[in-house]
Amino acid sequence: MAVTTLKRKLRRKRQSQNTRVARIKQLSAQPVIKNVDVEELKKSFDKK
Repeated sequence: MAVTTLKRKLRRKRQSQNTRVARIKQLSAQPVIKNVDVEELKKSFDKK
């Protein structure tokens, strides 16, 4: 009995796995928290 590999099916399966992993990474990603000086922002709005 010869075993054949279904290459097209395997490619589709890998593609769905990769998209699922990418989606999970995107959902769990957190933005970089920056230190913001609120008073400095208020001053910049007053100048305009």
